[in-house]
Amino acid sequence: MQRVLATVDVPATAGGAKGVVAHDPARLTPTQVKVMHGVRSGLLNKQIAHDLGIAEATVKAHMTALMRKLNVRNRTQVAIAAHTFGSVAG
Repeated sequence: MQRVLATVDVPATAGGAKGVVAHDPARLTPTQVKVMHGVRSGLLNKQIAHDLGIAEATVKAHMTALMRKLNVRNRTQVAIAAHTFGSVAG
């Protein structure tokens, strides 16, 4: 199994400096990847939960884990990382 490490510059947040996100797709669970792609598609947590057949609270837990693993602070930065992940993986 080949591990891919991607780095992406994320825009500065309102209260913070510009950050660099390094993410390793091998560290994400399959459900976290599905949630990340839902965020990339612009879906709400409720919509992602419905699509995956899980509770909205579970989606929120996955979002928290994603933000921690991707070292980002908000949903927009998760979407940017998802876009980059899709570019690297696809």
